[in-house]
Amino acid sequence: MIYLDYNATTPLCDEARETMLPYLDRYFGNPSSVHAAGRKARAAIDDARDKLAALLHAKPHELVFMSGGTESCNLAVLGLARCPVSRGGHVISNKAEHHAVLNALEYLEKRENFEVTWLNMSRDGIADLDQLASAIRPGTRLVSIMTANNETGVIQPMRDISQICRDRGVLLHSDMVQSFGKIEIDLSLVDAASFAAHKFYGPKGAGVLFLRSGLSIQPLMFGGAHENQRRPGTENVAAIAGMAAATDFALKEQEKEREREKALRDKLWTCITQIFPGAQQNGDSVRRLANTLNVSFPGFDSETLLMALDLEGVCASSGSACMVGSVVASHVLQAMGLSMEQASSAVRFSLGKQTTADEIERAADAIARIFERLAKTKTKSDAYAVA
Repeated sequence: MIYLDYNATTPLCDEARETMLPYLDRYFGNPSSVHAAGRKARAAIDDARDKLAALLHAKPHELVFMSGGTESCNLAVLGLARCPVSRGGHVISNKAEHHAVLNALEYLEKRENFEVTWLNMSRDGIADLDQLASAIRPGTRLVSIMTANNETGVIQPMRDISQICRDRGVLLHSDMVQSFGKIEIDLSLVDAASFAAHKFYGPKGAGVLFLRSGLSIQPLMFGGAHENQRRPGTENVAAIAGMAAATDFALKEQEKEREREKALRDKLWTCITQIFPGAQQNGDSVRRLANTLNVSFPGFDSETLLMALDLEGVCASSGSACMVGSVVASHVLQAMGLSMEQASSAVRFSLGKQTTADEIERAADAIARIFERLAKTKTKSDAYAVA
């Protein structure tokens, strides 16, 4: 199997697995219990929080442990937009966000009388900053713009976005789920940020919300005083410990790894253009994650290509992995102004630490075989149509 879907999820690294095992077996206590078993579990959570805070250059109490990126984005968007408690208000985002943000904002818009300004996106996938600056008004409660897009890898100009929000006194949340471990992030630019462990070689079921000290937030759930009354529920001790351990692996030789993945990504793109000259690369070619390649193959549909790749042992996707296995035209590419044909013929290849040059060569060979077969099939179909 050639795995080229690292933006969907990453394999659990050895460091995380080894750290988790004791808390799945011997140290099983409830971290809210006062006895020795509970204190041992609580110490693991405290150690993980301290470690993550140090790596993120945040204060420990500014980190809220969550079940993953979706819950983190939901709490940030809904919880910050609803402060103060009175219903209604104004928020700003764009239609290329992950559905964890997009659907939360649409809920506020449809159910809670919020007004949402949806920023225009350039053909390269960059948010319209002039529109952002002009859209902010006294009733604006929150701006939410992801740092790096999960489908295209396009990186937003967060420093400029932050300056616009700071100058106008508006809170800024950023979905950084795809960013951590791939590019340097700066939490001083935002008021809230979301992370998911399984995107950086940690376990599924663990995430973090960074919430700047002093900010109030409306909780989404109720039942306990966990996480300083911001997220109730018994903490997933093993996953939290594993998430903290995975950070070392994710950040190890980050710049060197970024260059390695970029070279492999560009090699794959070169091979694709030779195999299928009509292929179109989607998203800014410079402001982009080094591991991500989003390609449209006009004349073919994503579902057919993904099934063909799967039969060849190559794992890729059409974009977000959160649509319960469905293959639909990318909302991100449509937000960027691509045609339905371009959006529905897109395939995302995303690389990771375990991707090798040999795998890229074999993936390219598989792509060549696929298009050779598809070309023959298409020729036969056209011949039957003429007859």
